[in-house]
Amino acid sequence: MAGRVKHAKAFDILRPDPLTLKVLTRLRARSTVEILRTVADVLGEEGIELLDSTILLREHLAKEGALTGCEPSREDLESLRFGLEMARGLAALDIGQTVVVKRMAVVAAEAMEGTDRTIRRARDVTEGPFVVVKVARPRQDMRFDVPVVGPGTIDSMEAAGARVLGLEAGRVLLLDREEVLAKADARRIAIYGVSGA
Repeated sequence: MAGRVKHAKAFDILRPDPLTLKVLTRLRARSTVEILRTVADVLGEEGIELLDSTILLREHLAKEGALTGCEPSREDLESLRFGLEMARGLAALDIGQTVVVKRMAVVAAEAMEGTDRTIRRARDVTEGPFVVVKVARPRQDMRFDVPVVGPGTIDSMEAAGARVLGLEAGRVLLLDREEVLAKADARRIAIYGVSGA
């Protein structure tokens, strides 16, 4: 499973099949973690074992340091460190995994809408340039719902005036990695892997 999970769809199921009904009746909350963990439990009862989804994708996980030719400025790195702390707090609450930062202030924080819409929403709050930071949850279950960015993220960043994308190293996937990095370089957007420690 890769890409955005449309959490709001969990509220729109009209006629669930027996397995979906089994999942829905066990949910204590409709958060991302709860929904996916319950799905995994039900699949396990059906004899389906979910493995770490990054087993064959290690080279697509963000590495530490500069991933593009364009590197963050000292001011951008300060915003990145601040954003990392804020994003971790948000992720620990299972609300979202992305924050948009400008001058050491959170401009937008992700909820159910997903990373790209969060970035575009930041543009409605104030003008760029921005720093975008995406992390995994503290206890991210890497079997499913691994944090992801793709080419659309770079498009959203360019439209919003964001100039730096900080990704938690070893815990965020770059879908279509070569395209993402080439597109970011062409648009002078720095992508930087930050340590999860």
